[in-house]
Amino acid sequence: MGAYDEKKETCGTICLKYLLFTFNFLFWLAGGAVMAVGIWTLVEKSDYISLLSSSTYAASAYILVLAGVIVMVTGVLGCCATFKEQRNLLRVYFVLLLCIFLLEILAGVLAYIYYQQCSPFPCFQLNEELKQNLRETMVQKYMQENENHITKAVDKLQQEFKCCGSNSSSDWAESTWVRSSEAGRRVVPDSCCKTPTPNCGERYHPSNIYKVEGGCISKLENFILDHLRIIGAVGIGIACVQIVGMVFTCCLYRNLKAEPY
Repeated sequence: MGAYDEKKETCGTICLKYLLFTFNFLFWLAGGAVMAVGIWTLVEKSDYISLLSSSTYAASAYILVLAGVIVMVTGVLGCCATFKEQRNLLRVYFVLLLCIFLLEILAGVLAYIYYQQCSPFPCFQLNEELKQNLRETMVQKYMQENENHITKAVDKLQQEFKCCGSNSSSDWAESTWVRSSEAGRRVVPDSCCKTPTPNCGERYHPSNIYKVEGGCISKLENFILDHLRIIGAVGIGIACVQIVGMVFTCCLYRNLKAEPY
């Protein structure tokens, strides 16, 4: 009977080891995905980030990269602890998993609360930052010397979000570039046109250019808030999945303690 119990415990331990290994492998892949999202944000969305004076959004991307690296390292540690059957490593792994779990819950809840405070009405703090900085950037820096990255970012913003100007297309009337001879007869940049062609910005008409209520500010604000909601949901979702990993870790730890060495 004792041999049967020992065999049963051993089979249970083996099953737990493979379940925990599978979890850690998926956890490692999730870390890689999080890191990839952070890198993608820095590479592809850096143009939008450059339009804002605040470093909050750039910092969030770096945090995603760092979080992805930590998750991947934790996943590797979990695999090592599982197959080496070392209780000390399992304890370290469990603590790291718990810390990541609490941070994800906190980040998810904060993002959700922030989103709820900003919806369905425009978020005052976010909107004010965009109003002050986006308009100033467009009016003063567009098509100016040594500001090529700003020009590229503004053109990309207006084309991708189908908008024109910070608050409205009329903002371009105060643009340093529009008032200069370099603009020719343009009243808005060509990137404001629904079908961009050379000098299409000369024709100021709703059939030719984007006239969106709230301008690019409302579009960029909605873009940021939507991503906050997604990040919050993903953070809470992954955190809930981690509970399974912590349960498997506790079960394996108890089995290893019970079995003779």
